[in-house]
Amino acid sequence: MRSLLTTYEKNTYLGGECETLMIAAIWPSYNDLPNTIPTSSGVTTKQFVSFLVFWLLSLPALWFPINKVRHLFTVKAYFSPACAIVFFAWAIARAHGLGPITDQSNHAHGSDLAWAFVKSIMNCIANFAALVINNPDFPRYARDPKDALWPQLITIPVGFAITSFIGLIVSSSSSVIFGQAVWNPLTLLGIGMFLQDASSVERFGIFVIAAGFTLAQLGTNIVANSMSAGTNLTALLPRFCMIQRGDIGVQQSVLPYALKFTLYLSAYSVFLSAIAGVMASDYYLVRRGFLDMQALYSAKRDGLYYGTFGVSWHGYAAYICGILISIVGFAGAVGVNVPMGAKYIYNINYFSGFIVSGVVYWTLAWMVPIPGTSEIWNEVPYESHMSETEEKKVEDV
Repeated sequence: MRSLLTTYEKNTYLGGECETLMIAAIWPSYNDLPNTIPTSSGVTTKQFVSFLVFWLLSLPALWFPINKVRHLFTVKAYFSPACAIVFFAWAIARAHGLGPITDQSNHAHGSDLAWAFVKSIMNCIANFAALVINNPDFPRYARDPKDALWPQLITIPVGFAITSFIGLIVSSSSSVIFGQAVWNPLTLLGIGMFLQDASSVERFGIFVIAAGFTLAQLGTNIVANSMSAGTNLTALLPRFCMIQRGDIGVQQSVLPYALKFTLYLSAYSVFLSAIAGVMASDYYLVRRGFLDMQALYSAKRDGLYYGTFGVSWHGYAAYICGILISIVGFAGAVGVNVPMGAKYIYNINYFSGFIVSGVVYWTLAWMVPIPGTSEIWNEVPYESHMSETEEKKVEDV
């Protein structure tokens, strides 16, 4: 739940930055909006207004049932990639082709280049870490497990590869055009860069591209964060929450803290990887796919999944171990002096946290066995016991 709130707040802040670019493209005077908020708050009036606009625009999209909000993603699936491709082509055109972009000299060599590559991969995984954990909230709507497996197995690696390639080329083009590498696409499109001395047609183009980024952030927030957190709140408070109310409840926590969360978000995969390691180890290594569906919904003290006083100490112990392996390097990432070895471990924090927590959980379950396991692979087969009419009723709900 905490990871969902964290990434939601980060993405809402980024959505606000997209709104700033959209408004400034139409009304340039927006960049000169006086700041009436104290500097100590870490946010300006312009940023807060844009943040609030994006937040308010998110509310209507959250009220639709999950099965109906897909129409928003149909639009996003066409519009946002088209905007990214237009930005990609525009950047290449302004740099006078791919040649000047790809012919730039390499500034990193040897181990420095290797570790830079590894850290970049870890940053990509960190961006995806929250979705790894809450992913089951969405494939469960599929009619069959394979309906969710193959689309994700193909589109996620391909999608990340394409967007990373576009980002690299666009960012590298800034070195040719402006003499400095700008890694934030919103900064590159904004004042002092593409927006500087732009014609009315170019301003409209920037507005449309920023709108595509805004829609992408909105979609990411709905799928990866808001609806998952709404589902969790509904499970915790079923008498008071439905998924839509849970979505709105998540939004209320955003405003005061979003900018502060961005300070350490890049290192948050340290905590998420340990959770994923325990989950994978429990299902694939310890329980070997076996789950008792009735026991999952039982609160009896002698239930298979009740644990000790309602807590799985195996899971918490493994989770803490998964965090500890990278915690020293995490301190180094926020400015503390730490040994170089700790920094190297932190550079591969997702893999180290995942592996350590998974191995520790398996070891503890072997030393102190837990109930509800299987000696052989015994995954519960997927069977639909509902008629087509009943399935239609569930979809409508």
